[in-house]
This record gives sequence, C-alpha cells and structure tokens, in this order.
Amino acid sequence: MAVVSLLRSVVFNIFYVLWTIGVGSLGIPTLFVPGRRSFAVPHLWCRGLVWGARILLGIRWRVEGLENLPQGACILASKHQSAWETLFLPMLVPKPVFVLKKELLSIPFVGWHMAKTGMIAVDRKAGASAMKTMLRGADAAFAEGRQMIIFPEGTRVPVGENPPFQPGIAALYARFGDHVPLVPVALNSGLVWGRNSFVKSPGEVVVRIFPAIEPGLDKKVFTERLQAVINGESARLCGNGDS
Repeated sequence: MAVVSLLRSVVFNIFYVLWTIGVGSLGIPTLFVPGRRSFAVPHLWCRGLVWGARILLGIRWRVEGLENLPQGACILASKHQSAWETLFLPMLVPKPVFVLKKELLSIPFVGWHMAKTGMIAVDRKAGASAMKTMLRGADAAFAEGRQMIIFPEGTRVPVGENPPFQPGIAALYARFGDHVPLVPVALNSGLVWGRNSFVKSPGEVVVRIFPAIEPGLDKKVFTERLQAVINGESARLCGNGDS
C-alpha cells in the first residue's frame, strides 16, 4: 500500500506541474487586460488539481454546512492542515481573496494570476506595517463583495496541533465584524495530505462550515470562541473527540 501511495503521489505531482504550466500559459492573455480581475483561470487551476487529487490520489471530499456561507462579502476562517484546502476553499465562493505572504506572487504562472486577481500579499517581517497592509486590502476586497479566506494559525499545522491564532484575525473581526460575517471552517485534510508530505493517502476530507460568529464580542472572547470551534471541531473530524 505504501508503494502504491508513493507511485500515485509521483503521478499527481507530475500532473500538478503540467496542469499549472498549461493553465497558466493559456491564461496569460488575461494578465494584460487592464483593471479587470479574472477569476476564471484561478478557479480552473484549483478545480483541476482538486479533481486530479480525487482521481489520481483517491482524495474525496464532503462539505457540511454550505447553508452557512453568506452571500457577498465574508471572511472564511479555516483550520490549515494541508495544501488541499488552499485549492478547495476557493471553489466554494465566486470571488475569493487570500491573505498570503508576498513571496508567493513571484511564483511563475500561479503567482502572476494571484497578483492579477488582487490577493492580499503581506510581508510577514514587517510587523505593524503588515497588519495595515492586510486591513487596507480587506477594505478594498469587501468593497468589491469578495470572500476572504484566511488561516488564523498563519501556517499549516500537523493534525493534533493548535498553535495560538495570529492577531490578524482578531483585527479583521474588530474592524469588519459588524457588517462582514466571519465564518469558522473546520476540516481534517491532514489525515490524507499531511503538512509538507510528498506521499498522500486516499480517503475523505470533511469540510465543516459553521454559522458566523456574532458581532460585537470582546477580542479575547472572540478569539477563544473561534479557537474553540475551529480547533475543537477539527479534532473531532480527525478522530480526537466526539463527532
């Protein structure tokens, strides 16, 4: 079984490279349309890789709580165990925007289209300046009715680990929470596609979407509430609690 998973992972990674080059190349003309954000190329890229993972790796998915996704601008605050959710979550909303490190925009093909679609790129070493950049970017994104996807932990974490949330999520809630719903998302993707793992395993990823956190909470209360939902429910989905 381990050998089969290794071979399937090799095939998927070859597909990943070819799909990225192919879709990125065909989408190059959209990069030169001034002032227009085109989500078609990123959506196609993500959809192809998610379905590629299903066919080549046997990674299926199930989404629970789709009725909790608001219409228009919102913030999806998700557990981050794998690269899988960075591909899947944008498929759930029409105009996604990620908060990401600025170095990603220099990646050939993928980074170029990220820049074109207005992703919020921050310099993690910039401290308070990075926070201001994120909030300005969020202002612009929500004015366009976009859906922000953010991982409060700031990086992928192994199954079972729950590092403190970065302060950015509380800042977003404090500034926008009264008019932009903040929706917690739990998942168990790390069981099949581990953090920094080359070999992936077949199985089902469950993505569980919860009702938005009510506005007006104290920052500390909000953070504790969000952590309880995201971490607690992700632990249950990973088999470390009652489901």
